[in-house]
Amino acid sequence: MSTQQLRNIGPKSAAWLRQVGLRSQQDLHAAGAVGAFMKVRRAGFKPSLNLLYSLEGALVGCHWQDIPEPRRQQLLAELEQATAQLPAARGAPVGSPVTTTRYLADDDRGHGDRDVDDAPDPTDDDASS
Repeated sequence: MSTQQLRNIGPKSAAWLRQVGLRSQQDLHAAGAVGAFMKVRRAGFKPSLNLLYSLEGALVGCHWQDIPEPRRQQLLAELEQATAQLPAARGAPVGSPVTTTRYLADDDRGHGDRDVDDAPDPTDDDASS
């Protein structure tokens, strides 16, 4: 059974799971609810805790809102432990936004392949013909 057909798993959650390599019920069982949630989070998505509870519900065969409070607390403790075991992302929080800085080379000033000195001189009489 694909993750798209699992109880509690909507199209967006199923797409996230597919993108992190969890494509079947067996994949989800192997990862567990917390492991699957962490994979989604590490991939850069921003899942809410509802996804964690939905994954657990899919594994045990109940609606995500029917997950008992003690089990929810246990899942949160497991999630906290899994998050604490992640290596620090160079001072940034887990799942922080990625930024790209682009530096232009000295000879790349928006003039294309042409050198500034090769441009026609507008005061040159031969350049206008």
